[in-house]
Amino acid sequence: MKLNLKFDLNTIAKIHLNHLLKESNLNYKSIGFGEIEILEALSEEKIVELSAKLLENGIEIVENQKSVFVQKIKDAIIEMVQNPDDITVKSSVYLSEKLNYNYSYISNIFSEVTYTSIENFIILQKIELAKQLIISNELTLTEIAYNLNYSSVAHLSTQFKNTTGITPSAFQRIVSKRKELASKK
Repeated sequence: MKLNLKFDLNTIAKIHLNHLLKESNLNYKSIGFGEIEILEALSEEKIVELSAKLLENGIEIVENQKSVFVQKIKDAIIEMVQNPDDITVKSSVYLSEKLNYNYSYISNIFSEVTYTSIENFIILQKIELAKQLIISNELTLTEIAYNLNYSSVAHLSTQFKNTTGITPSAFQRIVSKRKELASKK
């Protein structure tokens, strides 16, 4: 039996992090996505141990304040891309309001730390979501373009090709072919 699955990576990450922290017998509270407060004093040895355990699971403790802020920017962008219906303002306004900073400051810090622009990161996140939606095969390309706030399928196709090197239609054909081959096994 073959099942097509859709993932909410933010929820999966939260659940996984909670599991790892409970497994480590730590008292903590979740402050926001990607941010927790440990409610007890930890020895240096316990911090190293926790850091290693988290790193094994693809989670890194961020200590540099600029990196922490950039992670908050990324989280806000991912939230914005994943829930486009909830956002009724431009991305610059949304980020400024969400993070309580001037957009030019947010943009400068992001570029300084990541060596790319916020706009580029937004495009990458939209294309990743477009790929997930294509794989789930629930929506047409027109519906995907509309859901991701593209002005047209052509605009989505151009950004998709610039990012991945292939068109969304070619990606659909590859996914279909792989599903076809997998069902024959």
